[in-house]
Amino acid sequence: MAGSISSDDIRRVREASDLVALFGETNHLVRKGRDFWCCCPFHNEKTPSLKVDPNLQLWHCFGCGEGGDVFAYVQKLEGLNFPESVRRLAERAHIDIVEEGGRDAIAPSQKERLKRACAATADFYHTQLMRSTAPDAAAARSYLHDRDLGGTVPKAWRLGFAPGRNMLVNHLASLGFSSEEMLLANVAVARDGGPLRDRFYNRVMFPIFDERGDCIAFGGRVVGAGEPKYLNSQETPIFHKSSVLFGLDKAKSAMAATGVAVVTEGYTDVIALHESGIANAVATLGTALTMRHIRLLSRHAKNRIVYLFDGDEAGQRAADRALSFIDESMTPEAGRMQVELVAVTLPDNLDPADFVAERGAEALRELLKKARPLVQYGIDRRLAKHDLSRPEGRAAAMSDALSVLAPIKNSMLARSYAREIAGLTRFREDDVLRRLAALQVPKDGRAAAAEQPRSRPAAAYNPDVNPEPVVAGQTPLGGAESPLSQGEASRRRMERRLLAVLAQYPQLGLAHSDALAATSWHVGGHRAIAEALLEGLVGNADITAAELVGHVSRTVAGSVGILTEDAVGGLEGDPGAAAERLAAFLAEELSIGDAEDALAALKARLANPGGMDAEEHETLFQAVVSMQQDLAARKRAHRPLI
Repeated sequence: MAGSISSDDIRRVREASDLVALFGETNHLVRKGRDFWCCCPFHNEKTPSLKVDPNLQLWHCFGCGEGGDVFAYVQKLEGLNFPESVRRLAERAHIDIVEEGGRDAIAPSQKERLKRACAATADFYHTQLMRSTAPDAAAARSYLHDRDLGGTVPKAWRLGFAPGRNMLVNHLASLGFSSEEMLLANVAVARDGGPLRDRFYNRVMFPIFDERGDCIAFGGRVVGAGEPKYLNSQETPIFHKSSVLFGLDKAKSAMAATGVAVVTEGYTDVIALHESGIANAVATLGTALTMRHIRLLSRHAKNRIVYLFDGDEAGQRAADRALSFIDESMTPEAGRMQVELVAVTLPDNLDPADFVAERGAEALRELLKKARPLVQYGIDRRLAKHDLSRPEGRAAAMSDALSVLAPIKNSMLARSYAREIAGLTRFREDDVLRRLAALQVPKDGRAAAAEQPRSRPAAAYNPDVNPEPVVAGQTPLGGAESPLSQGEASRRRMERRLLAVLAQYPQLGLAHSDALAATSWHVGGHRAIAEALLEGLVGNADITAAELVGHVSRTVAGSVGILTEDAVGGLEGDPGAAAERLAAFLAEELSIGDAEDALAALKARLANPGGMDAEEHETLFQAVVSMQQDLAARKRAHRPLI
């Protein structure tokens, strides 16, 4: 696990990461006034609706509601959490950050050294494969040739051969790499305090590259006899199996072009598919598919991720492991990605390389089109294991197929599939639905998550309806959206705009901190945002807008659309001066509204005295008169916003 990152380092990274420059690397920006606009990379659109504010260093999409600071952009774009986004931008800006504790507690410059060590190792192995006259290197070339991986393939994929005999250790030492760097990169080992030795020997080597094309690890297949048959790099500060896919650096452009990713189980499968023209294939590295993998793939493949399983026994075991991902694939996060997760099994015990060699790439493309949604695939697999012609077989099949639905048992989707299972196994629907209801729900409590919509992006927060932002870790209010009165809708828009301007101009937030604390927020989510703003402002007089927005958006889920909307749009003059006028106007407008509500409550109490004695009635009457006079004076002094 990683260590903690200091607030000073976070600020250094933020200040070194210009948001406009970062957006410009992958988006076509058009300047309009003081802001930049582009088509949002997070939903399909033809007209630019995403604004980048170079002064505030904030971005906001008016189409889908996404937005935030520079870290939020990297998190959304690359599927990272907050600390990971800080590290990614630190590497980009060549800033060393010091983390306390954790497996990855090394500076970016040290990680860069490990990547260079891996790159030098890959070059060494490749040279050994291509140029060495040693018999074992010749055997490695023969192995690749026999598997149709000869010709231009070794050069294109930087394949290599590990000779062992400490040849790599000596080579890396001659290039200036230390023993510690070789050990951290896991290209060398030192057992029982002995001397440094090559980790890989007498193996065909497959270098593993990250999404950006940096070599970070290796997989090795023994040449001839020997155990283990396959040996991979262990996890290192630059290599984590659950977030890396073999071949993604080469496949991402084809994924973007087709909207589809194909996930296989082995290095040679990926290479064979690419060489046959199916260039959108990748492979997991000995793990089941994870949500990190899905985030990686969905950045490039916007429509479909196809899980392609071997037809042999090992492939079917992998298929069974994949079914454990059903609950992950039905979470709200997965739903927002809008990518369909499907699966298909190759026939006749074939793997992808054998299939394209025997039947051709076009046959595989046709098979991929027949892939089924993961839940349907799992149910079909379970049903196929049983003899449905016998009552005992149908009973076992029904129970087995229902187990696939356990993670999503409370969803409409599960109930629909349960009815289908009832028909196929010839049991009464009511009986099958009762069995479904009795299934054990996974302990993480995600069974109901499948109710989340998957057909469109998460909608931007709408102040004119009841649903509201929520504090991170809490659950949003339920219920259908109901229209508000004109007055209440106007009130909520003012609340929203005040929160936006105070977040975007922190000095105004400090000046109006009393308003943040005293306002009777009509939306619970707005109250949560106000409290988070106060928390971020107290004791932080020099906090920037980007820092404040980042803090609040990580505290209150769904708040970023409010915090990054155009608060001073349509106002004349300098934006800072306009923001000051706006904040003062809105704070007073909301305060007057609160006073009117309080006055109305007192008048209602007067109208229904209910046991109040004469003295109490007179005191209350005088309070109403005083409040009316004060309110009238405030309204006369309250000038319209210009």
